[in-house]
Amino acid sequence: MKDSILNEYKIWKEKAVCDADLSAELASMEGDEAKIEDAFYRDLEFGTGGLRGVIGAGTNRMNIYTVGKASQGLANYIVANFPEEARSMAVSFDSRIKSDVFSKYAASVFAANGIKVFIYSELMPTPCLSYAVRRLNCSGGIMVTASHNPSKYNGYKVYGADGCQITTKDAATILSEIEKLDVFNDVKSGDFDEFVKCGKIEYINESVYTDFVNEVKKQSVLSEDDKINKDVAIVYTPLNGTGLKPVTRTLKEAGFTNITVVKEQEKPDGNFPTCPYPNPEIREAMALGIEYANKNNADILLATDPDCDRVGIAVKDKNGEFVLLSGNMTGCLLLDYICAKRIKNNTMPKDPVLVKTIVTSDLGDKIAASYGVKTVNVLTGFKFIGEQIAALEAKGCEDSYIFGFEESYGYLSGSYVRDKDAVDGAFLICEMFAYYKTKGISLLDKLNELYEKFGYTLNTLHSYQFEGSNGFDKMMNIMETFRKGMDTAAGFKIDKMLDYSLGIDGLPKSNVLKYFTENNCSVVVRPSGTEPKLKLYVSVTADDKIKAEEIEKELVKCFESYM
Repeated sequence: MKDSILNEYKIWKEKAVCDADLSAELASMEGDEAKIEDAFYRDLEFGTGGLRGVIGAGTNRMNIYTVGKASQGLANYIVANFPEEARSMAVSFDSRIKSDVFSKYAASVFAANGIKVFIYSELMPTPCLSYAVRRLNCSGGIMVTASHNPSKYNGYKVYGADGCQITTKDAATILSEIEKLDVFNDVKSGDFDEFVKCGKIEYINESVYTDFVNEVKKQSVLSEDDKINKDVAIVYTPLNGTGLKPVTRTLKEAGFTNITVVKEQEKPDGNFPTCPYPNPEIREAMALGIEYANKNNADILLATDPDCDRVGIAVKDKNGEFVLLSGNMTGCLLLDYICAKRIKNNTMPKDPVLVKTIVTSDLGDKIAASYGVKTVNVLTGFKFIGEQIAALEAKGCEDSYIFGFEESYGYLSGSYVRDKDAVDGAFLICEMFAYYKTKGISLLDKLNELYEKFGYTLNTLHSYQFEGSNGFDKMMNIMETFRKGMDTAAGFKIDKMLDYSLGIDGLPKSNVLKYFTENNCSVVVRPSGTEPKLKLYVSVTADDKIKAEEIEKELVKCFESYM
């Protein structure tokens, strides 16, 4: 173990005394070189998503000191870029372990730097934070969450004044401020309660939350003439996160009367005792909800992740068995529903726009085109969808945006926030489900209708692990090999390759490649932004499921041969 790491550990043992949990953990590390090295071999990385890491003691962990250092760097950025009277931050937090502690400590750092703080008095979803930033005209905001990661993680998302997660450029500037700081000597803070008493920290008024719920309800595309049965049996699980109050309130105020909440996953609990990996994309997280759905003879199951920005669903097939729908499937169904209803109701804007990520199903582009909707494809990450909404707003065309979605279960149908919103997603899914059910149509029926019209579409994601510095170099070499180009893939001619490292369509330069084949298929290759993984996104269109699976298998085999 390097002397610098051991020295850092000794400094923390001496100075990290404000949190008894950290003091105890640091003492328990004594003599355990592996634990000390893992906790101190680097600073927790600050990127475009802010911070994310394991909760605990050390420079490579989420704790009040690393949170304080990041907050001081962010405060320095705010002070340097906003006039004194305009400096303010919105703060929210989820159900994770120490989320409330981290949010209050960050708020005290901002306040100590002369920045006005607006903080929710209880845990709130990520979209509520994005909404508060815009509603209260803040300079920025933070959301303390690790999204859908396991319970040992926590994190810290940073938002700009537009309600979007910060840009790569701003993240780099903030990081440069953070790197100037000593974690113990350069962080200004104070007593949270004292800051509240003197008005430097203010609890966000309940009316802001109510306005958010009302904005979600405005996303309905039903007309006054639509008579639908809102007594459909809904089972909902917030997966022990933030979704319980806003999702159930929105559904009930919209007239849905038959909602059963999964009791074991109802209350906020950062330990996630019945869903260790609280991600609605995976079956294990949905298992208890499916048990409830079967027991209650429900029509649909909804699940939102801990910070309530993603929503997953399950519906019955013809045999009465619950099947999970992917983010691509649900997004395409919502897109088709919104387009069809808005055209029927004469509420479609003159130049409608769909925004989706380049790794999201190509079926979305086809559905949009069939309704005369322009598709804008952006890089992976919902903030890029938010940026497109902002660009439309700047041109006075904000109403042209009708929907945005990504394959990782994120949806947004309005411009009231600039991040994915599972409250909006859950509400629109239930409305769509009830609308079709009233007409005797299931969501699976509707999905098959889309397949009959545009071809069966299969979307898959494959991840390949590359650990350590050698692994990173290998990933970069693989990307360069792909970048040289391929004439064919699995026997099909490649019609086009898009290299996003060149900055296509005004998007930021990114190490991503997308191939289009002659048989209506596409493959995206990109290194993960958060993990040592290379990701392969395959979208196949074929006559039926069997043929699509055959083509997909061959395409994957072809691309894997280059790795």
